[in-house]
Amino acid sequence: MPSPFPGMNPYLENPELWPEVHSRLIIAIADAVAPQLRPKYRVAVEKRVYQMTDENAVLVGIPDVVMGRSLTNSEKEQSPLAVASPPAKPMTVSVPIPEEVREAYLEVREVGTGEVVTVIEVLSPKNKRSGEGRKAYETKRQQILGSSTHLVEIDLLRGGEPMPILGMQIQSHYRILVSRSPSRPKAELYPFGLQEQIPTFLLPLRRGDVEPIIDLKVLIDGVYDRAGFDLAIDYTQKPVPPLQENDAAWANTLLQQQG
Repeated sequence: MPSPFPGMNPYLENPELWPEVHSRLIIAIADAVAPQLRPKYRVAVEKRVYQMTDENAVLVGIPDVVMGRSLTNSEKEQSPLAVASPPAKPMTVSVPIPEEVREAYLEVREVGTGEVVTVIEVLSPKNKRSGEGRKAYETKRQQILGSSTHLVEIDLLRGGEPMPILGMQIQSHYRILVSRSPSRPKAELYPFGLQEQIPTFLLPLRRGDVEPIIDLKVLIDGVYDRAGFDLAIDYTQKPVPPLQENDAAWANTLLQQQG
């Protein structure tokens, strides 16, 4: 069963599914462009690794309670000290545990020199929330934007804070940013909404090279089919994160029309 949405499928943004969507989409992009880049370029899958804890967790302190053994009757009579009350029954709590996070991204490398020509990033929820995930990604992003490497940044997540763009506030559910190094600080931005088609874009390479077209809609639909996400998604439930009222009504009508 194909994806029922004409553009991005909001049900794929569910935190339970997104890690698999992300991993499969990264590989799908690499497999789609690699044959078109040979023999001058190759596409490498790289990983960014950092440590973080659950940003929603709360550190739990130890109650200021003296823990001691119960005194016998003879000890009570002999002891001039006040007797401590039995300790309260402990609560079951959760403490944040450090987690090693690995985020995959793509590098288009020139075969002759090994130089990284273009970096392709597909954002994850951790990149769009405050914390170590966003810090790690923003550090890498600034390094790329300060270099001669092109950057393609794909944001298919409605939740979280979008990556910064100077001088304007653009409201959109999703966006694709293509930053060509000779044109900086100017860049090409493709904002689009849930009800719109996912735009195609050119993968930036060296000047004079033929740039392949990346059609994300075709790639996402392929991932959807191969992964069997139609079997994993319950379309009678609301997507996570939830849709705005007008988008929810549109999506409900669309799903009903397709049975």
